[in-house]
Amino acid sequence: MTSATNPTTEELTPFPDHTQLPESDGTFVKNFQEHPQSILLTDSIQPILQQRHVDGQYCIGQDSGIYWRITDPPERGAEAPDWFYVPNVPPTLDGQIRRSYVLWREHIAPLIALEFVSGDGSEERDKTPWTGKFWIYEQVIHPAFYGIYEVSKASVEVYHLVGGQYQLLPANERGHYPITPLGVELGIWQGQYQNVELPWLRWWDLQGNLLLTGEERAEKERQRAEQERQRAEQERQRAEQERQRAEQERQRSDRLAAQLRALGVEPEI
Repeated sequence: MTSATNPTTEELTPFPDHTQLPESDGTFVKNFQEHPQSILLTDSIQPILQQRHVDGQYCIGQDSGIYWRITDPPERGAEAPDWFYVPNVPPTLDGQIRRSYVLWREHIAPLIALEFVSGDGSEERDKTPWTGKFWIYEQVIHPAFYGIYEVSKASVEVYHLVGGQYQLLPANERGHYPITPLGVELGIWQGQYQNVELPWLRWWDLQGNLLLTGEERAEKERQRAEQERQRAEQERQRAEQERQRAEQERQRSDRLAAQLRALGVEPEI
């Protein structure tokens, strides 16, 4: 009996689903920056995706396999982008968490796939037929946008699929790359996230406003509330100063009236 974790090609055919395919190849290649980078991308774009998909029909993969052909072992028939987004598909399948994304089962290509370079970038730009990442994304998986992010160079290059081939997308005047179907821009943000100062890959809206994480939105709201509290306090102090001024004026008038009465003059009221 063949192990369930390493089925033969015959057992996989025809058309296995995500429950029959391995969700990992048993290796670890991530550095300490890649996991928070994925979280940063997902967290900040969630409000946009929730607006675009009021029915909740979309999924995000983070270092998850996209199966594009049947091989033995099956892991060789998958690519695992560091981050990708697929519109108009359910986030779970039959109530189960997705183990992988299986193209021959769902047929909808990711809108965007992102790779985080950990070496010299040659793997992510490899156009060798059937094995090179660039070739597989361009010729088989077909994400409309493919991004290659290099934290060591503080850069990202974005390709747009046009007529079946990737064309390098030019940056706009802000140095960002418009992902127009999503209504966002992708670019490099120098700043601190999770206690680390780096050139992070981030989203902006098409007006150039940075898309904030939940924590950043909460901090912005806290600052807004604090500013409102300070404004209210300043208004209270101004009102108190006005009250004291009026009281001082009343007391001055009372003293003047008393002085006039002492001189036998009844003050006009």
